[in-house]
Amino acid sequence: MTALGRLARGVQTFVSDVAQGLFEITHNGFAVVGLAVVFSALTLLARPDLRQAGESQLMTWLRDRQAETLGVVPDADAVDRATALNPKDLPKQQAAVAYWLSRKYRVAPEPLSALVAEAYETGARVHIDPLLLLSVMAVESSFNPFAQSPVGAQGLMQVMTGVHSDKYENFGGKLAAFDPVTNLRVGAKVLQECIQRAGSVQAGLKFYVGAALLPEDGGYAEKVMAEHARLQAVAAGHAVPVLPPSPALRASVPSTKDGDRPAAPPVIS
Repeated sequence: MTALGRLARGVQTFVSDVAQGLFEITHNGFAVVGLAVVFSALTLLARPDLRQAGESQLMTWLRDRQAETLGVVPDADAVDRATALNPKDLPKQQAAVAYWLSRKYRVAPEPLSALVAEAYETGARVHIDPLLLLSVMAVESSFNPFAQSPVGAQGLMQVMTGVHSDKYENFGGKLAAFDPVTNLRVGAKVLQECIQRAGSVQAGLKFYVGAALLPEDGGYAEKVMAEHARLQAVAAGHAVPVLPPSPALRASVPSTKDGDRPAAPPVIS
């Protein structure tokens, strides 16, 4: 064999050896990776805490990546905290009330639908016409869940949070006054007590607004009952004109827990 032939044979042998070595290394590497995967899977199956920790870290990483891409922090549970319902899912009577209030008070129909549905459920529990509860909300806050009067009445029903703080204890504390559903439930309970104490709805409204010992309530009860009559007509299927809401009335700070001894006549809030 010539020198050139021996050189070619040597090169061929070298290349063959290198290829065989790479194959063995790669084969062994895949085997190691496979064993690692199997071992990891068995470990995760045997240790749920490690699996949960890994899933949590992965979800955190994915959320961070999504936040960087979108420019906002995503929150898949946000819809569960929203006080809103599709008005089409309500009974016909409730939907009509929700749409009418939405137009009059310029509030989205979805959150109003949730409040209407809650008013009907709460009203049934405390034996108060739900349309009366909605009328009080309309007059008191125009359906602004964050409203606050100069005398400290807060939320949809403008409950005197400081006076009725005990009623918020079962809802986590006084800050729950700004949760629409909680404020509605507490306000309904306060109104129920006022009506029972006064003996009639109109007299109870006078108690509710803190004008029980005053000659008059500044037109508060009359205003609520007028709105109540309109809502009754809407619920009955009648066409009721949508007039712009007038300013709400709110009495001054009551000097007793029951709200029956105000320090001054009602004032415009």
